Amino acid sequence: MSTIVVVKKGDQVCIAADSLTSFGDLRLGSEYDADHDKIIKNKNAHIGIVGSAAHQLVMESILADKKVKTDFSSKLAIFETFRALHPVLKEKYFLNAKDEDDDPYESTQIDALIASKHGIFGVHSLREVSEYTRFWSIGSGSEYALGAMFAVYDNYETAEEIAAAGVKAGAEFNTSSSMPMSSYVIELGK
Repeated sequence: MSTIVVVKKGDQVCIAADSLTSFGDLRLGSEYDADHDKIIKNKNAHIGIVGSAAHQLVMESILADKKVKTDFSSKLAIFETFRALHPVLKEKYFLNAKDEDDDPYESTQIDALIASKHGIFGVHSLREVSEYTRFWSIGSGSEYALGAMFAVYDNYETAEEIAAAGVKAGAEFNTSSSMPMSSYVIELGK
């Protein structure tokens, strides 16, 4: 899977990710993958997605479509964006929205972290949206990343340093994550 993190500290936010794509036991490392950056750059935000490798191309296609309106400026705006994207995912991209029989809603099958000038957010498969005050991580290396970022948050000065500690820990201890990492820093409120 992956290790993707978002961090907010001072007047900056950072999103960072490892570079390994895995298909079960098969590993596609950055030295073999011409497009190993897991972070999608949008005009208003940077988005990191875990799960199926197909999610990345689907979201890149959706975000490139001028007819599709997206807003990543707040928790509610992100929810409304993903609510509007759900029928598009089903109808144009053939999303299998079925997950668990007892789920209260159809699943988008996507877990994502978002960094923008408005803050750091997470979106989960039933379109739940969280806004984070310090940091968060998703993916198979997330537990290691969360622990590392917790340990260094008060001692490191920048969001990027904290994010790097998280991704490095995920890559060190999770078999589905690997370096190098990509990271992007955004100034808050600009």
